[in-house]
Amino acid sequence: MTLSLSYLLLILAILSEVIATSALKASDGMTRLWPASVVVVGYALAFLLLAQTLKTLPVGLAYAIWAGVGVVGVALVGIFYFGETMTLAKAGGIALIIVGVALVQTNSA
Repeated sequence: MTLSLSYLLLILAILSEVIATSALKASDGMTRLWPASVVVVGYALAFLLLAQTLKTLPVGLAYAIWAGVGVVGVALVGIFYFGETMTLAKAGGIALIIVGVALVQTNSA
């Protein structure tokens, strides 16, 4: 598997995880069928795709990108879709996550 394909699969894994986590909120405690179905399928797809990326990418790098971008993605969905507020602390946290992921990536072999 090429490195560029690994990064593409990682992006798709992150998108699947963000969609699944957003559907988890919409599922109302897994009591609504369609959002709950999206949760199950989304997480399954996310982990399958992440597993494929680990064939080529270092686990620390892949997980840092997965976790960091996922947290930022879900925070943005919360703000723009669920009407959560963007506070200065939340913006600072998002900025720190981005810097942290960038540092992990630049220092990975």
